[in-house]
Amino acid sequence: MSAGGVQVAADYLLPLAVSRPAEAVAAAGTVLEGTPDPRSASIAHQARAIVSRDNGRQDEAVAELRLALRLAKRSEEPERVADVQATLGLTLGLGGKPKEGLAALDQAIAKSRGVAAGRGLTRRGYLLRVVGRYDEALGDLRQAITLLRRGGDQVWEARARTHRFLVYAAMGQAAHADRDLVVAERLSAATGQELESAMLVHNRADVAFQAGDLPAALGFLDAAAARYAALQTEWTSLEIDRCTVLLAAGLATEAVSATEHVLQDHLRRRSKGAETAELMFAAARAALAAGRLDLAAERAVAAAELFRRQDRQGWLARATFVMLQAQYDAGQHSARLSTKAGRLADQLDELNASEAPAAHLLAGRLAAADGQPDDADRHLARAARFRHRGPTFGHAAGWLAQALRAEGRGATAATLIACRHGLEAAADHQRSLAAPELRAHAAGYGIELAALAQRHAVRRNDARMLLRWSEQWRASALALPPVRPPDDPELAADLAALRDVARRLDADGDTDRLRLERSRLESSIRARTRRLGTRESDARRRDTTADVGAVVDGLGDHRLVELAAVDGRLYAITVVGRRVRMHSVGPVDTAVRELELTLFMLRRLAHGRVPPGALERLDIAGLRLQQVLLGPAADDLDDGPVLVVPPAALHAVPWAMLPALRSSPVVVAPSASVWLRAGQLPVPRHRRVALVVGPGLDGGRSEMKEIGREYPGSVVLTDGQATADNTLTALDGAWTAHIAAHGLFRRDNPLFSAIALDDGPLTLYDLGRLRRAPLRLVLSSCESGVAAPIGADELLGAVSALVPLGTASLLASVVPVNDKTTAALMVDFHQQLRDRASFGVALHEARSNVGDDPVAVATALSFVALGR
Repeated sequence: MSAGGVQVAADYLLPLAVSRPAEAVAAAGTVLEGTPDPRSASIAHQARAIVSRDNGRQDEAVAELRLALRLAKRSEEPERVADVQATLGLTLGLGGKPKEGLAALDQAIAKSRGVAAGRGLTRRGYLLRVVGRYDEALGDLRQAITLLRRGGDQVWEARARTHRFLVYAAMGQAAHADRDLVVAERLSAATGQELESAMLVHNRADVAFQAGDLPAALGFLDAAAARYAALQTEWTSLEIDRCTVLLAAGLATEAVSATEHVLQDHLRRRSKGAETAELMFAAARAALAAGRLDLAAERAVAAAELFRRQDRQGWLARATFVMLQAQYDAGQHSARLSTKAGRLADQLDELNASEAPAAHLLAGRLAAADGQPDDADRHLARAARFRHRGPTFGHAAGWLAQALRAEGRGATAATLIACRHGLEAAADHQRSLAAPELRAHAAGYGIELAALAQRHAVRRNDARMLLRWSEQWRASALALPPVRPPDDPELAADLAALRDVARRLDADGDTDRLRLERSRLESSIRARTRRLGTRESDARRRDTTADVGAVVDGLGDHRLVELAAVDGRLYAITVVGRRVRMHSVGPVDTAVRELELTLFMLRRLAHGRVPPGALERLDIAGLRLQQVLLGPAADDLDDGPVLVVPPAALHAVPWAMLPALRSSPVVVAPSASVWLRAGQLPVPRHRRVALVVGPGLDGGRSEMKEIGREYPGSVVLTDGQATADNTLTALDGAWTAHIAAHGLFRRDNPLFSAIALDDGPLTLYDLGRLRRAPLRLVLSSCESGVAAPIGADELLGAVSALVPLGTASLLASVVPVNDKTTAALMVDFHQQLRDRASFGVALHEARSNVGDDPVAVATALSFVALGR
């Protein structure tokens, strides 16, 4: 190539470096392999440096730029020297040397005029934004935009507007930010800047996040990640931003996993740049939210040290807050910590940092504990400002601060009013999330607000008040619009592919390749469902105020036992007739331990391991359970039907084992209000019945044949016909459905819990695609009634997936059950059901006919009737 041709080719490298990075590196290599002049060689090395820097290889980038600077000086072009010097200054600053970087940028800008000066100012504005000097950054970027627009440089004007968008967003000036982003998107599209277009999609995630639209934010992040991957470039800030969104959605464990994975790569490279420090900070925040306090403190200390070296005082204050919060969560409540927290909260307030509300909340709690009511009130008042400000997912925290402030003044009525408003705000946030996983994890401050009100009820020994506040949050959590994903062919394809992989894993063995493919598909499915937002008509606020009078009136002949966990202690509220009573039972941990021992016994019996005196042992275990779950409340009950509403940690109790409940039909519900609403669901006009038998089930066909006699004209799927598509079609809108199949509960990922069908597992994600779930559903499969507790009263499992979709009655097991004895029990259950019995009565009658075989008795005790 001629010298002129090399120069022309080199001129395209810098735009290419931020448009199609992989192509830029290859083209730069081609230029350098020839005999380029100093100017062209300088551009080639600068282009390679930009790609290295943007992929986190700071040391490599600096080396390339120092060489590019020497070559630029040999070219005797002052503008070329200034441009490389400006890139070097930005790279040094992003690499953790902001003072050195800003000095280099100052020199470069001083040597530049016009468009060249605009480019230098854009870079300096970028670095000033990163170090938190927002006002100075705005000054540079305003001047840069003017110079670049006059000079007709649309590429760099788009960059300057993108950085100004980020400054405005950080300062909470959403309208200004959005205007810049719209112009930047138009300019980038017109100039074909692919990487920067990907970055603008990424920035849209921040706009959605600030608006409180977490599904949209996740969608933009996924779209940006796909674009970055197509351009073969890494973008660490994407993972940092994903961590922020995941934490807002309550997915702390996943945020830890994601940030630690990327952080380890940075640590292997011994990177100490700006992005590494921010990633370390993100990892600290994630660990704090996940309750991994040692890891949170370790990461926060490391991040603070990097920020200190980089002279990033605002970021240092944010990292220090994580350190103090971790100490508080670990039980440290000293006067010294209170003083530090107060000063830090004021500093973060001045910086307009996103942590300011939480910092004031922490300072207020510590001041109150330290006997400083005035300081506590001042900080809580500042935190309470955010009950009406900022993203909607933060409003509940503001109401919590308002409630704590009122409690500190001894104003009980004001405390409870704030709790009510806070629970409404938390429910509004949940309503904006379509995915059941996000809804369950979004409970956050709602749990603490409910606990605050419950605590007041316990202090007053007010049974009706405790019932009302226990119901308030539980009813809100499940009084949400159903998740109705649109007909998404890609989601359907992923679910079908997941079934195929699972089937091959069973047939071919657990290979690394298949495990990786399963993990990829599960990630894709979760991402797709998380991006769903509720329709505006669904997201409107519904009245979820708990009405104790309505609950009492609606019970009919049922007795109510509602259990509430308050400060680690279990309380039982009973409603018999119109009398509401409250009983203190004992520690929640004791009840959980006793439940685990009982479930272990039932599992052993299901596998035919029958010890001597098995029936007597079951009786003893039942009595122990009663003592730790009901205590004196058992004396309030008689032989009448009972509705039990347990907290999440005790959802898997085999209630029929308790002596006080042995002679009573028992139904279980996540909330008494939800149980009442289930009774109002319309019965399908066509009483269609679907019976499904999965593979490998001993006695499954004969069981379903007998059950089918009870329902003439029912749809029966067996012998290879029980595929996922056939099953979903049969279930959709059915009056009664029965699935006899092996099941698997995934504690690591509850919505991938599945029922084994002929073409692979049918997951709860599959069931979530039903237009209307069966009104009455029987799942005679392993652990079908188990769910994952999320917080105090949130669950992820069959109930959380099916109740919003219209299931009123569900029969399920709390442990794996014996296939043979289950078949006989189910036949009897359906015979009782056909005689117009409810699920609770039908199960009770079928259980009473079991006899004295220990395995059959254990099987019958393992099933619970959920709902009506």
